[in-house]
Amino acid sequence: MKTGSLHHIGVLCGLAAGAWLGAAEAPTKLVSVGFSPFLISLGMVAGVFVARWTLPVLVKGIAYLAADIRNKPHLIVWAILAGAMWAVANTLTIFAIRDVGLSIAFPLWNTNSLVGLFWGWLLFGELRGAGSRQWLKVAGGTLAIVIGACLLAYSSSYQATNTRAQTLGMLAAFGASLLWGTMYVPYRKAYLSGMNPLSLVTVFTFGELTTVLLLTITLDGGVAHLVKGISDARAAFFWLFLGGLCWVIGDIFQQYATKYLGIGRGIPLSNTNQLWGLAWGVLVFGEASSRGGLLQFAIIAGSLLMIAGAAAISFAQPSVAEQFAWRRATGRECVRYGLDADSIAASLRGEDVLQQPAASARVWDFLVAAVAISIFVYLGTLARSQPIAMNPFWMSVLAAGSLGMLIAAGLHLWRRTRFV
Repeated sequence: MKTGSLHHIGVLCGLAAGAWLGAAEAPTKLVSVGFSPFLISLGMVAGVFVARWTLPVLVKGIAYLAADIRNKPHLIVWAILAGAMWAVANTLTIFAIRDVGLSIAFPLWNTNSLVGLFWGWLLFGELRGAGSRQWLKVAGGTLAIVIGACLLAYSSSYQATNTRAQTLGMLAAFGASLLWGTMYVPYRKAYLSGMNPLSLVTVFTFGELTTVLLLTITLDGGVAHLVKGISDARAAFFWLFLGGLCWVIGDIFQQYATKYLGIGRGIPLSNTNQLWGLAWGVLVFGEASSRGGLLQFAIIAGSLLMIAGAAAISFAQPSVAEQFAWRRATGRECVRYGLDADSIAASLRGEDVLQQPAASARVWDFLVAAVAISIFVYLGTLARSQPIAMNPFWMSVLAAGSLGMLIAAGLHLWRRTRFV
């Protein structure tokens, strides 16, 4: 498969990731009606854990995922570490949403593209040997992201009279940015070692669920308080699980974008989720309706600048010299962990080097997926509408747009790579 084709696949996956990662944050608005940020984060992560046993299992199968993980046991620790960082970052974002709102918090934590760009350059040879045009796109995109973040920070400082809450919310968003940007280091190590993204997310989920459970028990009143909180919030847990499902879909696409584009390009492209987050915050939840025209302009201009910067970085297609630097990084991982260089190279070309499980072995896959889906169905029977003002028309429009991105990118990825 040609490199240009893989780049095109990565771009589509990054855009689809943006749509679904943006939708995933909508249920966190429950923090505005008094639910604990820790409880909301736990509910979302529990939804992520359950949802990961639906799509990944149905696409490749438990036997396939287990074989892939057994072939690369050194990546188990890295995947768990990535899950732990995600869990802490996700908890911080809920505090940020509570204090500065969804449409403000999103662009602030999406400065993780700068963090990821740095790690990609430092550790994995990204942009090494790139031409002046690629560097110009990256430098210009970086500047646009910084300016956009400053505009968003300016507009958030006028959102409420509680300056301390505003400051803490912004710090929480930037803390999430640092963690999420660093989280992509294990991602990239996994793909340079030939691991399938669906295998990585399967291990990843254990790290995030364990971490967020420990955070909730330690920092939010202990086990008894947690049990009471779950009981009180049972009518809202379906919406949190639904957010976890959206995140799983977005993360799967984001993983493929990172695999085929690298950190420096994959993260900014998936960070178009800030446009979707802005749309959910402004159009569905009416967050900017009470602000003056100047502040609304700052929100829109800041978001558009950050998106333009991300696009410039993402579409700086790697040169031959940079691709050679990527191959050096892959060779280093092969030597370090004793991996077969030919099979790793085939995986990075989108070729499957593992044998698909037999049809008889897939009975367990459907059983596991059925149990996971039944949990969603059960929580759906308990669900009740929450006292949050929403615009049903715009919610339907954004949901339809996300579904369209899923179909387009999913079909393209399946036809070209069979989700390798």
